[in-house]
Amino acid sequence: MGAPGPASHGWSAPAGTGVSFGWGPAEARVLAPAAACVVVVDVLSFTTAVGVAVEAGTAVHPYRWRDASARAYARERDAVLAVGRRETTGAHPWSLSPAALRAAPAPARLVLPSPNGSTISVAAEAGRATVVAASLRNRTAVAHWLAARGYGTAERPLAVVASGEHWPDGSLRPALEDLLGAGAVLAALRAAGRRTLTPEATAAATLWDATEDPAAALRGCDSGRELYAYGFPEDVEVAAETDSSAIVPVLVDGAFQEAP
Repeated sequence: MGAPGPASHGWSAPAGTGVSFGWGPAEARVLAPAAACVVVVDVLSFTTAVGVAVEAGTAVHPYRWRDASARAYARERDAVLAVGRRETTGAHPWSLSPAALRAAPAPARLVLPSPNGSTISVAAEAGRATVVAASLRNRTAVAHWLAARGYGTAERPLAVVASGEHWPDGSLRPALEDLLGAGAVLAALRAAGRRTLTPEATAAATLWDATEDPAAALRGCDSGRELYAYGFPEDVEVAAETDSSAIVPVLVDGAFQEAP
């Protein structure tokens, strides 16, 4: 008999452990049913964009694909549908770009497609967990919010999920920016005390603590270099604004909104 895979051993936290860490939509679907809260981290750029939009008062609806079904979904909710970064116009300036969202007028509702962060958010919500969007910009605010509500304890388990990217064949590509973002939240939560982290979560937190210049890491990682090459360096710079936001976006009735 072969060794068990992640799905067969469940990726559940060991007894007495309240904080686990995983990668991508598949682990989100496995971890969410046992978690009281799931923190989604997609630094470049979904959760950074969510934070910027929610700061401006916009309710953000995650959606996996930007296609005809997304257009219908947006119409049903009387929401603006975000387009590709290169498809924005003066009349329609909303995209996945955090810099563009910061500069654009704030709509009441925005449908924000993303095959990574949005997909994980929807998968986590299906597991009935509280879903939070975290990035470097709000990492301490998120950790304090979680700690104040008892998340990350054995009674209220917490799963932090790094979104990652995809290879051309659709398989998961772990992404440094999301490992750093997850580690940033986990390190702040660990500092709050009385939380037992899995070894995977501890490793992510330790990486954050050991990173001397997170902004330089964002600029130099694969995803950061891609955005620079595509002509969107401002998105990397916005994502690197560590602890610049006190907003905690929580998924309520299908949309990320500011936590009370």
